[in-house]
Amino acid sequence: MANEAPNQTLQPTALVHEAWLRLVGDTNANFNGRAHFFGAAAEAMRRILIEKARRKQALRHGGGQQRVELADVLGAAVPGDDDQLLAVNDALDKLAAIHTVQAEVVKLRCFVGMTNAETAQALGLTERTVKCYWSHARAWLIREINAARTAG
Repeated sequence: MANEAPNQTLQPTALVHEAWLRLVGDTNANFNGRAHFFGAAAEAMRRILIEKARRKQALRHGGGQQRVELADVLGAAVPGDDDQLLAVNDALDKLAAIHTVQAEVVKLRCFVGMTNAETAQALGLTERTVKCYWSHARAWLIREINAARTAG
């Protein structure tokens, strides 16, 4: 959420509340420990952000139009991060098919905002392993996103 454009309508607290509602809803959710809970929370937050990005890109919601601030009389549009978020989501799905644990590290680091130490504790890994997974996953995602951009 820290990397989102200013004046976001979805606040971090609202994101957490929406994720919580999706996790537990009207039922008593059972989690098999911290790793399971944080993994489910990261996935719920990821889905909420992706749904928001897709909804904003839909034609009935303005499609690919960008917001223009009144102060920007010259017509400079505020760059949107929805395309980037969707590209990361697609690449993350591909990573999860190949390296499940590394994808979980990315979800916890990016969508929950955990540190390496917190991620290691949540997943039952060493902090050094999380650092290695994080480095590899970032490089893999960047390569995949760049390849998708050049292909598209």
